[in-house]
Amino acid sequence: MSYSLHPIGTIHSPYKEKFAVPRQPRLVPSATASIALQGDINCLEAVRGLDQFSHLWLLFLFDQNLEAGWKPTVRPPRLGGNERIGVLASRATFRPNGIGMSAVEFRGVRQKGQQVFIDVGSVDLVDGTPIIDIKPYIPYSDSITYAKGGYAESEPEATEVTFSPSAVEVLSKAPEGQHKQQIIREVLAQDPRPAYKKGKIDDKEYGVRLFDWNVKFKANSDHIDVTTIETL
Repeated sequence: MSYSLHPIGTIHSPYKEKFAVPRQPRLVPSATASIALQGDINCLEAVRGLDQFSHLWLLFLFDQNLEAGWKPTVRPPRLGGNERIGVLASRATFRPNGIGMSAVEFRGVRQKGQQVFIDVGSVDLVDGTPIIDIKPYIPYSDSITYAKGGYAESEPEATEVTFSPSAVEVLSKAPEGQHKQQIIREVLAQDPRPAYKKGKIDDKEYGVRLFDWNVKFKANSDHIDVTTIETL
């Protein structure tokens, strides 16, 4: 049997591409996003009572990966990208049904004209990701204090991030530049390079699309340096 799913909304986030998106929610707490509801659920009645909750579960589609299919084993970044485990023992994006889930901070509901938005924080979703369901996070049932985390038992160690004078100058002139700088810092602190390069010196200059910028950076022995910030 097969079933059809229809998105109930689309998320708008700072992440304009898959590269450098946090691998889990809450790793970049400064990042905010908004969900534009669509279709019949684009109404205030559908979100009535949502303000009783501090956090939400977002169920979404890994829409950029669906055509690539899936494999029964994957190489999680937390294992250095070398060891294979079963796809169902991971949160890999290449899954049999391409469905993801994230627990995010609820920031509020707003309406602009006929469009209803749900504002959220600590997101880890690419801009334009289709949302297929939203559920309230319920602490007494969803938080299990004695749960085991396997190979991802603890939060990954953050890397120090520095900014070149030219990058600081661009940020100083941008609206909400200080806040955007903090988001860039938190994103790059996760070292978004391929897992096998994490913690290693790398001569390559990388670029990541955040907001309306191409943020270029290099990895040094003990920190990541933002070299330039270019407008797209």
